[in-house]
Amino acid sequence: MSSSSIPQHISRQFDNDLENIRTRVLGMGGLVEQQLATALRALTEANPELGEKVISNEVKVNTLEVTIDEECTRILARRQPAAGDLRLVMAVAKTITDLERIGDESEKIAKMAIDLAGKQGPRSYYIGINAMGNHVRRMVNGALDAFARMDSKAALEVAKGEPESDDQYIALLRQLITYMMEDPRSIGSSLDAIWVARAMERIGDHARNICENVIYFVEGKDVRHISIEEMEREVNPPS
Repeated sequence: MSSSSIPQHISRQFDNDLENIRTRVLGMGGLVEQQLATALRALTEANPELGEKVISNEVKVNTLEVTIDEECTRILARRQPAAGDLRLVMAVAKTITDLERIGDESEKIAKMAIDLAGKQGPRSYYIGINAMGNHVRRMVNGALDAFARMDSKAALEVAKGEPESDDQYIALLRQLITYMMEDPRSIGSSLDAIWVARAMERIGDHARNICENVIYFVEGKDVRHISIEEMEREVNPPS
């Protein structure tokens, strides 16, 4: 199902309401993507000013979540949608929660970037952090693209990337623990880097959640808490 196949209603205003909340979600998603990209730049460039920019913009993300959530509540109260329309509103409500949490994790990365900029310590782990950051950025972008097109197959492909973020997190964790054991002076910066890696791992989780929301809307199937293999069978059932 694509956005063009969302059922049309007798009330044009209802159609406008549904399209409006989808558009707002994508606008919020664009801001969250920007927040994540800026936070990662603040980290890799050791630029505290960029980190401060992310922190100051976090209120915009929170405001959008509240505004869109209120619009979803208004639609539920006034229109009492059923079937696909109800699934769309529910998918939107869940997606903005995940976007807000990606914004929160981006803010954490920004705060750690500010802290790390003033600390001495090994920076070779930045290669792994940068790779993981690029991976979760692609996941967020792909999840939002799947949401924009309401494409369950595209959402599935993005969700398949979530285990890789888990693997990258474990590899970084091992590397950072080794640094701390070899040089106690690196403990402070290594602990900050661990928190950064953990934040990125959670961003990957939230990107997968957005994909699950798309699949829920398109396929009418709840694919939370199941394996990727089971999810694939739901989206691409055997003929």
